[in-house]
Amino acid sequence: MGKEIKVWYDKEADYLEVLFEKKEGYFKETENDAVMEKIDKEGNIIGFSVLKVSKLIKTPLEVSLK
Repeated sequence: MGKEIKVWYDKEADYLEVLFEKKEGYFKETENDAVMEKIDKEGNIIGFSVLKVSKLIKTPLEVSLK
């Protein structure tokens, strides 16, 4: 069985969060203003968040997490 991935959406805030691991970390900006990547203390990506998700209906979202 694979890893558990947590997905959380807050409709009122229009905010989506996806976590690959439940670890302490911090959010860091990406090339897209709507997307933040969550990084652990070793610099590994452990998740990401997307602001204004409902606005993506007409505009595709593409971003590379590093």
